[in-house]
Amino acid sequence: MPDANLRFPPGFLWGAATAAYQIEGAAREDGRTPSIWDAFSHTPGKVLGGDTGDVACDHYHRWREDVRLLADLGLKAYRFSVSWPRVQPTGRGPAARRGLDFYRALVDELLAHGITPMVTLYHWDLPQELESGLPGGGPAGGGWPERDTAERFAEYAGIVAGALGDRVELWTTLNEPWCSAFLGYGSGVHAPGRTDPAAALRAAHHLNLAHGLGARALRAALPARARIGVSLNPSAVRPLTSSPADLDARRRIDALANRVFTGPMLRGAYDDDLLADTARVTDWAFVRDGDLDVTRQPLDFLGINYYSPAVVSAASPSGAPRHDGHGGGDHSPWPGADSLVSFHRAPGELTAMDWPVDPTGLKDLLLEYTAQAPGVPLYVTENGAAYDDKPEGGAVHDPDRVRYLHGHLSAVHAAIREGADVRGYFLWSLMDNFEWAYGYSKRFGAVYVDYETQRRTPKSSARWYAKVAASGELPRAVAEG
Repeated sequence: MPDANLRFPPGFLWGAATAAYQIEGAAREDGRTPSIWDAFSHTPGKVLGGDTGDVACDHYHRWREDVRLLADLGLKAYRFSVSWPRVQPTGRGPAARRGLDFYRALVDELLAHGITPMVTLYHWDLPQELESGLPGGGPAGGGWPERDTAERFAEYAGIVAGALGDRVELWTTLNEPWCSAFLGYGSGVHAPGRTDPAAALRAAHHLNLAHGLGARALRAALPARARIGVSLNPSAVRPLTSSPADLDARRRIDALANRVFTGPMLRGAYDDDLLADTARVTDWAFVRDGDLDVTRQPLDFLGINYYSPAVVSAASPSGAPRHDGHGGGDHSPWPGADSLVSFHRAPGELTAMDWPVDPTGLKDLLLEYTAQAPGVPLYVTENGAAYDDKPEGGAVHDPDRVRYLHGHLSAVHAAIREGADVRGYFLWSLMDNFEWAYGYSKRFGAVYVDYETQRRTPKSSARWYAKVAASGELPRAVAEG
């Protein structure tokens, strides 16, 4: 008789994840200066409801309470990001001591509770002065489309490593560089809100370069025991049919969603088809000799973020609407493919983001990246879902999220059984927070946050996940905890 539960490997790391701008608040305290997300969210019409991250979950003042939440849930790992403008306010020059002290204290508190910290250096909050330039002259800025930003990132990485390297062993350079490049500079639905396809491709390259330079800076500053990786959001791209035209559409989106980063990071090259597909947008002259040696740094692990698959076809002559899952907008995040590819909603139930629920995409990606990066351990650094959670009688029941997590953890277990070296899983997210252009309208948290009172209430999914993490076993049948 088969075991009642699915057992995960000994030492599997069970955690939760957050990002600085989405939870910290304290936007103008202790020397912090604006990030591109501060500027973007304060621009009328950019964020639903005019919401900003000025207060968010007030984590900057409530971090001890939030660490206790993690500990009470029995989670053994916490992935958080460092706010670049909190520790290096202009993106250049010396660090802000109080900013670094905040992260030192946070890490110490995590370790005191037996929780392993994983630091993400960049989760989209570029210092605004690196985008717009210093007022009254000085460096011109330009953001990620400019090489200087990658060089500034390496300096920042060295600062954070110097402050936390004696405490933190798991380091992630970038989170989802696809979003930074193509939503920030292509479609404009994320900060800084630019809509220039050539700039989006330049940004992608300089994010690759930042990863490489940042990894070098980390290795120079960190003890040998430190492990360095990157968190990508690869797309599980599926053709609508097996026709040659639809297969070619899949190839085009795979190049722009996935290989634009894995090529330089894993193989030290941009694939020829990507360069050809985007030749009418840019000539790639910004790639300098030696850049691709820098981008290909040894990885101690690779982080995979996954939410939903993408289904694509050749563009419909009737101009079928795109459902690419990136918040709409009038501009495409797919330079060189925008008029050639149509997106289709995958079958299945939908989350509150209108994203299809399909755990098979996660299993497919874990097996694919096991093959692409042999010998490199994997972590699921983000996975979760937004639902319309509402408190009732002092409790928050979210059975849809429990089913979502059960399905995706089952997919992780299946991938491990088939040979994927997956070392841990980080639930997105520990708590409800500022969901970028959606403001506070979408709730991804396992912990409910009342934004008026800042009261935290673990949802039933948090209790269910805590039981799985404590036992290291996943029940074969879904039962809400």
